[in-house]
Amino acid sequence: MNTQHGASPPTILVLNSGSSSLKFGLFAHSGDDESLLLEGSAQGIGRGDGSLRIAAPDARVLVHEQHVLESQTDALQKLSAVLAAQHYAQPTAVGHRVVHGGPHLRTHQRLTPEVRRRLQDAVHFAPLHIPPALALIDEAQSIFGDAGHFACFDTAFHATLPPRAAQLALPRRYADAGVIRYGFHGLSYESLVAQLGAALPPRAVFAHLGNGSSVCALRDGKSIDTSMGMTPTGGVPMGTRCGDLDPGVLLYLMRVEKLDADALETLLNRHSGLAGYADGESDMQVLEQRAAAGDANASLALDAFATAVRKTIGGYAALLGGIDLLVFTGGIGEHSAEIRKRICEGLGFLDLCEGDASGKVRAVHTEEEKQIARHCRALLRG
Repeated sequence: MNTQHGASPPTILVLNSGSSSLKFGLFAHSGDDESLLLEGSAQGIGRGDGSLRIAAPDARVLVHEQHVLESQTDALQKLSAVLAAQHYAQPTAVGHRVVHGGPHLRTHQRLTPEVRRRLQDAVHFAPLHIPPALALIDEAQSIFGDAGHFACFDTAFHATLPPRAAQLALPRRYADAGVIRYGFHGLSYESLVAQLGAALPPRAVFAHLGNGSSVCALRDGKSIDTSMGMTPTGGVPMGTRCGDLDPGVLLYLMRVEKLDADALETLLNRHSGLAGYADGESDMQVLEQRAAAGDANASLALDAFATAVRKTIGGYAALLGGIDLLVFTGGIGEHSAEIRKRICEGLGFLDLCEGDASGKVRAVHTEEEKQIARHCRALLRG
């Protein structure tokens, strides 16, 4: 609804910031949940193949531009202009997805100067994600100055991790300094819990598989273990991130190749994972096509990825004492039947079978933006 058709309802603008992308949604409260008014995404930010797409819920495209995005703030400015052109009222609140808040920010909360300072202090926990998120927060507060601004953390869902899962096998002083397992994709997992509601069984495993991928074990809807660690680099191999490594590999790279911290950061986060296996290619659809055409490196990437996810699920089955429901989400988890098949092929001992009559395996669309809107509405109400 917009002002062309009467008074606008109080709206919440959600900004879902990634390392090179920005997704967004405009929501109004309807009934007992949030209703989508507008959605879109900016992809390829900072690259020549950038694009901006904004659409109404009926799929009517309002904006579709190519090669326009120098930064997330550039994308946000264009979004603001579209909202004004379409006569949408200024949002009452703006919700920001923040990947990592460090050890001191583990709950969704209003963005205050103190919260922003703590976010700045936590940059080293997620150097790919937090700097663009901070720049976006500053720009959003400038554009939407009358709105309340809220930070929703991907790590918040995993605050329920028991010490055996959260604490790393390092001296206690490192845990005291915040060197622990935080876990990520929490807003995605929260949205799945909300969607499943009473249908969520006691023992569940969620797999958010995309350019960034993680797996989470849930007991009674609470996270008790997850594959990512202190940063989003850990866990299963991802599009360009290595996932878990023998720490000795890092020592080798430092001693033999003389890589410093910045060089290691670039190698582990931008040139590893599926891209490392497949000569720089990280797009799952392309890899599946190449593998089908006989490309051995692409086949290796698919096999290594599916095997890592399957091993993690199997480990969580042992932790939970069985699995009542396995849910796939994320761009790969939701859309790649091939990857789901490869993962599930080795899980027959759990009576998990893709598409089986028991309904123990499901692919569910994540609703991160709606989940953020829900949190913002609750925080507005106090």
